[in-house]
Amino acid sequence: MSIKTNLEEIIKKLPEDVTLVAVSKTKSNEEIMEAYEVGQRIFGENKVQEMAKKWEDLPKDIEWHMIGHVQSNKVKYMAPFVSLIHGVDSLKLLKEINKQAAKNERVIECLLQVHIAKEDTKFGFSEEEITTLWNDHVLSELTNVQIIGLMGMATFTEDDVIVQREFESLYKLFKALQKNNNAIKTLSMGMSNDYKIGIKEGSTMVRIGSSIFGKRNY
Repeated sequence: MSIKTNLEEIIKKLPEDVTLVAVSKTKSNEEIMEAYEVGQRIFGENKVQEMAKKWEDLPKDIEWHMIGHVQSNKVKYMAPFVSLIHGVDSLKLLKEINKQAAKNERVIECLLQVHIAKEDTKFGFSEEEITTLWNDHVLSELTNVQIIGLMGMATFTEDDVIVQREFESLYKLFKALQKNNNAIKTLSMGMSNDYKIGIKEGSTMVRIGSSIFGKRNY
């Protein structure tokens, strides 16, 4: 199956209110352009320098999303152009994004990553930390970042019930934050292996790579 066919199949099945991020990490400019020709404009990368290089080389109407774990010292390389940072998992990182966004006279949109999985390897805030952060008013001082929602990664398992429960808990937190904040509109949950469950549980954004581009190139 070609990238074009894969992408068209996925787009056909996605509800209108769910945004597709095509995960293009490790993929060539040619492969990305195949998806671009179908109309895809949002691409997700997990390495800042790789994303910056692609931003330089590829059409400027592409929205680049940073979907991987971000080291604070790398923020400056993407601050001029990144559209959305999915994996904001510490206040330290948020402050650095704010600082670099200010230098570029931008407001950068961010999602707070919530640790919902059973594995210890996943990054993210706990639900309690998110609530504390919210009630602390520390966020209102960061005028160059705009938090527009949450992101979470479910446990990597064949057991759909576990995945469904984790997504359900994230959706509840999302709805609770939404009550007090009009800016909260994006819930990024679901990847190639579990995006259908994510959508059932209320996801508004899915991150799909291998189902579009095939297996990763290393």
